[in-house]
Order: sequence, then structure tokens, then C-alpha cells
Amino acid sequence: MIAEFRLPDLGEGLTEAEVVQWLVAPGDSVTLNQTLAEVETAKAVVELPSPYEGTVATLHAEAGETVAVGAPLIAFAVEGEEAPDAPSGSAEEPTDEKAQPNLVGYGAAPTSSGRPARRARRRGAPATVSGSDTAVLEAAPHDATPSAAVETVVERPRSTPPVRAHAKRLGVDLVLVAAEVGDRLITRADVDAYAARIGSGAAVPMPAPETPVSAPSHPHPVGEDRPRETRIPIRGVRKHTAAAMVQSAFSAPHVTVFHTVDVTATMEMLGRLRDDKSLSAHRIGPLAVVAKAVCLALRRAPGLNSRWDEEAGEIVQYSYVDLGIAAATERGLIVPMIRDAERMNLVELATALKELAETARAGRTTPAELAGGTFSLSNIGVFGVEAGTPILPPGQSGILAVGAVRRQPWEYRGEIALRQLLTLSLSFDHRLVDGAEGATFLKDVADILEDPGRAMLVS
Repeated sequence: MIAEFRLPDLGEGLTEAEVVQWLVAPGDSVTLNQTLAEVETAKAVVELPSPYEGTVATLHAEAGETVAVGAPLIAFAVEGEEAPDAPSGSAEEPTDEKAQPNLVGYGAAPTSSGRPARRARRRGAPATVSGSDTAVLEAAPHDATPSAAVETVVERPRSTPPVRAHAKRLGVDLVLVAAEVGDRLITRADVDAYAARIGSGAAVPMPAPETPVSAPSHPHPVGEDRPRETRIPIRGVRKHTAAAMVQSAFSAPHVTVFHTVDVTATMEMLGRLRDDKSLSAHRIGPLAVVAKAVCLALRRAPGLNSRWDEEAGEIVQYSYVDLGIAAATERGLIVPMIRDAERMNLVELATALKELAETARAGRTTPAELAGGTFSLSNIGVFGVEAGTPILPPGQSGILAVGAVRRQPWEYRGEIALRQLLTLSLSFDHRLVDGAEGATFLKDVADILEDPGRAMLVS
């Protein structure tokens, strides 16, 4: 019979996802929990496992197509029957409850004790090969190029979703890259090096326009290799971020206050911690100290750790701190969380920040890690920026932007001296937080950064 797998609910009320790439094709045999495709939601790239064991009959969506939750995604021929030529529209619903997919994006309940292995990817020679594809194949080692007459089975190259997307933009086959780098994880640098060697061009930061754009005449000449304008589809993280920022900016009355603080004592403390051999495995930076100061200061500013519930007509105050950290990635801005940050000491916060950044850069942040959050930090200082007016993440009442630490002349003990200064920019929802509470919170954070020993006085 034919069993259809519909796009599952991937969590947090997400209503659609874009198919990044299929990892199977019609006619392929699949096993339970084998990865079928990568889909990109508004929050993360997710690998979809197969809820059935059988043969792929039909792919209901192409790569790059957006599919609504609950819409047919792929059809299988199960129980050994042949897949029909055109099962679309005539697919039967599976009746065996045990075979039903678990609609949370993580596959069906296992029905055998066998442990799923890494998927073997079936590759056959295409009927026609374009000129660019020929160049790729000719540049590869001969033993990495599949024979035109023999279908081969190779293991899927080891890489992260952002690297696979980058390779797709450059037209680079990761199987051929894997033939050069071996069994290790393929990096973006490997893809760029391979693309440069085969003449595919340098890394492209954005996808090419889907439709040629005709531009009016312009008095200034434009190089042949530089289009006058580029059109980029609004989707994925960018689409979600735009909608969230518009919702936040026009539903919560924002107020931003600034405060410049002398953090020389904090920087000296961090220098001592770096010299401590017992802490050599931990990278403790200014952001970790700010995170700790925020968790302490929120005890006296409950309004900044709250949510405005319009539907219930209530203000929800949290007794915990799920600290959001704004992270710039290849896919756009995301805000993963450090859960229960108020329970962590400085070393634990530094470790959590390091792991969070590595996971975000690798594109492995899950939707669950992006859900919720009670207060957020934005480290704009990493870009050399001193101050800004951050927009609140939807549902939160406060966000603190941390600027760059700079040596500047400053009044110190009645004299002018070179000190290390940091500007803090606090945006808050004026429905929940009065100006006095916002100013008190900012001053509490600044006092701890100016004299880290004051953290000992916070109860």
C-alpha cells in the first residue's frame, strides 16, 4: 500500500518549512528513521527521519519549495508492494497505528531493536550532464567519479547544514569534496577551496536572483560581473526575524537607556583568571561577567524578567532566568537560550556561552533551544560597535546590548586617566517597566562591572 508522510509539527507553532534538500529519490529503499530531507523552519535546519520502512514512491515538494505543516511531503510504498507511477492524489492513509509517524519531527517509535546506521546514499549516472557538472567530475579523482554504467552506493558526506547549503549555492558536490578530505567533517573552507580549484568561483554570500532583473539606464557604468541589483527571496530565518521585529516594535512601547561604565577592574579580574592554570580550559570573557551581573541584577528588577499576557490581562513574572543570546549566523539572527542561567556560576556561564556560539555557527541549534527566553543579551561589541537601540524579542520585556570595551580618557580619582570603558544599552517594554526600574537595573549591572566584588553583596 501507499503511505503518505505529511510535514510534521516541528514545534513552537511553526506553520511551514522550506525543503532545503532531499536525501532520497523516488525508487530508493529507506529504513525506519533514515534521514529523508533537510527542512528549514523559521528557527533552524531540521533533519526529517523516515517514519516508515519501504520504497520512496513520490516526492510531493521540490528543494526550495515551502510546505505547510500537515501537507503531504513524501509517499512510500510499504509492505513490499510496488510503488505506482503516479501515486499523487490517490495515496492511502496508513491504518496501522504503530506505523503512524510521530508528528514532532523526530520519527516514529522504533519497532525493531536494530540501531539505525548512517544512511548510504545511492548515486547513479545522470542522463545528461551540464558543462559545469562535467568540469566538477573531470576535476575529481577518478576513483571518486561513479561509472556511467554502474550504480554505486556511497556514504553521505559528513557536513553541517550550513556547509551543505553553501556547497549547493556554489554548485559543488560534497561527495567529490569528501573524496579529497577523507572521512573528517567537511568545512566551509574545504568547499571554498574545492570551488576555487575547479573554477566555480569564490564563495557567494547570497543566492543568485531567481528571475533576471531588467534595470533602467544609469549614468554610472556597472561592471559586467556585477549585477545592478539582486533579488533574494524572503524566507526562513530572515522572514521569521522580520515578522518578529515588526510585531515587537509596534506592539511593545520601547524605551532605551544608556550607561557608560569603567570596567577596568573587571578586565583586570579577567586577566587574573586567564593566568589561573586551574581555569585554563575555560575561556571567561567580558560577556560572561555581564551575563552573571544581569542574573544578579534581575532579582531587584522583576519587571525586566516578565511577560505581558494581553489575552489573559496579566503580567507573568518569572522566578528563573532563561537568558537569550543574540547570535549572528549564516542563516540570519537567532536567539538561543541558556536555560536557568541564574543557577550558574561564572565558569558555567562562560562554558554555556562557548557551546551556544559553536552550536549556532555550525547550524545545529534546535527549535527547542530557540523557544522561550525571559531576558536577552546582544553582544554588539564583537563588531566594534559601542552602543545601539536593540529591539525586544517578542514576549520579553528587556534586552541589554553590550558594546565594545575601549581604552579612553576618563575621570578617575580626581584625575584624567586612560581607563577601559563599556557602554550598556538597555531597551525595555514601558508597559511592564517604569523608567526608575530600568535605570536601577542598569546601574546595578554597571556597579558589578565597575567593582566585581560588589556581586558578593547581592542576596
